[in-house]
Amino acid sequence: MFDSLTGKFANAFTALRNRGRIGSGDIDEMCGEIRKALLDADVALAVAESFVAKVNERAQAALPDLRQSTNQSQAIFAIVNEELISILGGAARRIRLAKNPPTVIMLAGLQGSGKTTLAGKLAHYFKSQGDTPLLVAADLQRPNAVNQLSVVATNAKVPVFAPEVGNGVGDPIKVARDGVAFAREKFHNIVIVDTAGRLGVDIELMNEAKAIRDAVNPDEIIFVVDSMIGQDAVRTAQAFLDGVGFDGVALTKLDGDAKGGASLSIAKITARPIMFVSTGEKLQDFDLFYPDRMASRILGMGDIQSLAEQAKRAFDGDTAAKLEAKFAEGDDFTLEDFLEQMQAMKKMGSMSKLLGMLPGANSGAMKKQLENFDEGEIVRTQAIVQSMTPSERREPKILNGSRRLRIANGSGRSVKEVNSLVDRFSAAQKMMKTMRNGGSIPGLPGGLGNSAPQAGGMRKPPPNNLPNKKKSRSGNPAKRAQGEG
Repeated sequence: MFDSLTGKFANAFTALRNRGRIGSGDIDEMCGEIRKALLDADVALAVAESFVAKVNERAQAALPDLRQSTNQSQAIFAIVNEELISILGGAARRIRLAKNPPTVIMLAGLQGSGKTTLAGKLAHYFKSQGDTPLLVAADLQRPNAVNQLSVVATNAKVPVFAPEVGNGVGDPIKVARDGVAFAREKFHNIVIVDTAGRLGVDIELMNEAKAIRDAVNPDEIIFVVDSMIGQDAVRTAQAFLDGVGFDGVALTKLDGDAKGGASLSIAKITARPIMFVSTGEKLQDFDLFYPDRMASRILGMGDIQSLAEQAKRAFDGDTAAKLEAKFAEGDDFTLEDFLEQMQAMKKMGSMSKLLGMLPGANSGAMKKQLENFDEGEIVRTQAIVQSMTPSERREPKILNGSRRLRIANGSGRSVKEVNSLVDRFSAAQKMMKTMRNGGSIPGLPGGLGNSAPQAGGMRKPPPNNLPNKKKSRSGNPAKRAQGEG
């Protein structure tokens, strides 16, 4: 969503780096470019003006010291990063759990903002943390809202309290109140109440939201906002804050191609933190919001921490330990191991999104590669491997022509694709052997592979038949005499 903003920030910093010795006018020019970039991205005028003013003030004040630095532009980049983190909310905040369960979370927002989908994602997240969430279907206005929440709950494998069919029938205040009582009776420690929205802010919407709020006394009210609605995001957030009040914000549809800058203004204008982000339709397309990580991504530095956390969640600890042990003991990496790795990667979600967290992902060349990335390649590769017998996965050398034809037919792929996969896997297997044995890896300059550590952290000892290098003599007679003694 923030590709355009990232590109314009990058251009501003590139121009600054090319200046060499930076002066006051250079900082003014950079700030002008940043201001234009923020406004083009739909960041609220007041937020953009405040941000640029602070960056300019801090950079100008630091200029005398910066002139002594060998990397002046990097110091200014750090100032911009700090101020960007500030407008995004500063420190991350999490759900405040009630001292006496259940913790009640009420979702509010306009119709179409993604409340129902977010409710399921939030429940799925809490379940993965060991909690026992319950979804409450208190949106009785939107057609099929109750049914949609039930489907989402089934996918997330969490229970739903839905005594009314909805579609304009039933009392949402009673449903919300009874849902909390049901959760307390059945020992659910988290309750997520999905409420109705409207196409726009009106008195009826506000009155119903306030009535539900007063009936269930929620521990947290989360305002759910569609990141793609532009400046209306800020106006709607302010209206909900004044009319109902909320404690935090959840941004949805961050995978869209809209400007999205208005959503970044919400934390600064409402003084309420962004707590969650949703980046797709799948349950896994959800994450906690970290202002510093979002700032890092906007500035083109990637988000390695989130990438590592997603990998840790996806890759089973026992599987990782088994592969590490195999590598240390000298066992071959097999197609069965490869299949396990692919299945774990699929749990992490879209590969293009994951690769987009790498530093420089928005640069011209890498961005083009990501746009052309074929997500179906993993599925096709998995189909080929799954069409093999266990013995074929363990010993790819037995894959003769007839076996490869059978695998191609079984996976719906061509023999050429099967051959390509086997060849690429064999090459990777050989490279792993080379690394394990301390050999040189083809393509690395200077034989860097020769210094690869061995199993147990030991390097391969030199052969015994190599002659010892002649020891040089010191030019100092006293030291030489001491050494020879």
